[in-house]
Amino acid sequence: MKLYCMSDIHGCLAEFEEALSLVAEHLEEDDVRLILLGDYIHGGADNRGVLDRVMALQYRYGSDKVVALMGNHEEFVLLGDSDIDHLIRMSRDDDGEDDKYVRWMENLPCYYTEGNTIFVHAGIDEDAGDLWEWGTGEEIFTGKYPAETGQIEGIDMKVVAGHVGTAEISGDPRYHDIYYDGASHYYIDGTVLSSGRIPVLKVDTETDRYYRVTESGDWLILPYEEEN
Repeated sequence: MKLYCMSDIHGCLAEFEEALSLVAEHLEEDDVRLILLGDYIHGGADNRGVLDRVMALQYRYGSDKVVALMGNHEEFVLLGDSDIDHLIRMSRDDDGEDDKYVRWMENLPCYYTEGNTIFVHAGIDEDAGDLWEWGTGEEIFTGKYPAETGQIEGIDMKVVAGHVGTAEISGDPRYHDIYYDGASHYYIDGTVLSSGRIPVLKVDTETDRYYRVTESGDWLILPYEEEN
C-alpha cells in the first residue's frame, strides 16, 4: 500500500490544489490512499473551498480511499469555540437542515493505522505503549503539544503527525519541510500560512520507506540532522 499524506491546510485552497497535483494521477490506483491529517480550516481565505474539495474527493473515491482525520480546529467548531463557525454555516439550507460541514466534522476519526504507521493530527499517548489506542484521549490525538521526538517505547510503530510546524520542531524558522527524528516520528506541518506550501509525504507500507513527494520525484527522507 502507498499512502500520500498532507496536514494543516488551514483554508489555503490554492496551496492544497498544488499539493494534490503531485498525487492526483495515483488516486486511480488500487493500492493508493490519501490521508489528510486535519486542520482544514482557519487562517487562509477559503475555508469552505477546502472543505468542499475534501468532501468531493471522498465522494468520488470513497472515505476509505480518501481518509480525513479530525484536527483541533475542526474540534473547535464542534465545541462552539470557533470564530469561523458562522462562515462555514453559511451553507445552511432555508428549511433549517443541519449544516453539512458540521455533520461531516462530527464523523471524522481521530487516527488511522496502516502497516506499522499511526496517522494522527497531533500525536498519541506514548507512555501507554501498545495500549495507546485506549490510553490516548481525544485531546491528545488532536492537540498534543509540544511535539514529541525519539523512540516510542513499547510499540514497534511510527507516528505521522501534523499540528506543530516543522520550523518549530527543527528550531529553524526557515524550515517548512517534512521532519523525521530518525526514530519514530515524521512531522509534516509545513506552516502553509508562512511558507505557502503543503508538504506531501508518501509511505510505502510494503518496503517501510517514507518519501518526500516533489515535482522532480519522490525522495527518501533521512533524519533531519543528516539532511541539514
